[in-house]
Amino acid sequence: MFSLASRSLHPFRVLAVESSADDTCAAIVDASRRIWSNVVVKQHHLHEKAGGIHPVVAMRAHQRNMPAAVRQALVDASLDISDVDGIAFTRGPGLPGCLSVACNAAKTLAAVHNKPIVGVHHMQAHALTVNLASSSPPQFPCLTLLVSGGHTLILLATSLVDFRILATTVDKSIGSAIDRVVTLLQIKWTELGPGAALEAYCAEPVPDGEGPTYDPAIPMPGRLAFSFSGLHSFVERTIAAAGGVDYVNKRALARAFQSAAFAQIESKLRLALKWCERNDHPVRRIVVSGGVASNSLLRQRLKSSLAGVDSMELIYPEPALCTDNAVMIAWASMHRFLAHDHDNYEIGPLPEWSIEDLQRPPDRA
Repeated sequence: MFSLASRSLHPFRVLAVESSADDTCAAIVDASRRIWSNVVVKQHHLHEKAGGIHPVVAMRAHQRNMPAAVRQALVDASLDISDVDGIAFTRGPGLPGCLSVACNAAKTLAAVHNKPIVGVHHMQAHALTVNLASSSPPQFPCLTLLVSGGHTLILLATSLVDFRILATTVDKSIGSAIDRVVTLLQIKWTELGPGAALEAYCAEPVPDGEGPTYDPAIPMPGRLAFSFSGLHSFVERTIAAAGGVDYVNKRALARAFQSAAFAQIESKLRLALKWCERNDHPVRRIVVSGGVASNSLLRQRLKSSLAGVDSMELIYPEPALCTDNAVMIAWASMHRFLAHDHDNYEIGPLPEWSIEDLQRPPDRA
């Protein structure tokens, strides 16, 4: 039997680990919304040459980094593993080998120290992160826009565990397209990755009349679905037609790509709002999360795009919690721990796991 006696002495504390993609993360969060520690070990220097995440390289880096990340999370919090009440980890979706690192680390810690364990859906964690900043109960229904390296989704959320996919990408995610375009345009990655590099590069001033301009089309107009492969291909074709990247207006092309990608998000979000109105799901709250949600231009554009919608509230996590982190994993697990709803130590990763199957994972179907 698990011992939860410590709950009478302090709010329930969760140690969480995350390794679904290219960041090795560990954090400690308690039920009072206190973030005791938040450790994120980046791998960007390993993946820049490949123009995106290399799964095997990422997995091996997680294997190297996870022990130190967990130890650092405890040190930063000035806690011992005995002070932790539960262990959480990202179960899926994500890269199979990468997911296995957090899964095995969490199961070992939980089993050795007799702690309960919870496997968390990565997208649910992104969607619920904003609730960390407010002691008020979450308001449902709401729309959730998730824009990251692995996913581009619009979800209708009606509870902490009930999500309906209104729009997803038919090809690649916006984050994946950004990775490839930054590589094509030979933009140097920053410490925060290719997305931050593109944002900074596009924000630099350009003299009037400098070179040609570009105008890529927005794909699938009027359809509640995303597509970013066409934008990636547009950049690739433009460079090829010019004879190489040295013969294009790089900044104008980068801006055209970023603007078209964000215009697509705006248009699909408006379509989703119309769908909600037609189907008796009036929403007045839109949660925007995922790594791309930290882009300040996207935030400005969404605010302007929805300015005419009465009483619409746009909510974002703080930028540091938009990208992958273990804080969101700990918080998404909290309601299950407090309800004594735990997983067993035989739990495994789920690389393919739709958020619509959150309450009935594929291995229970």
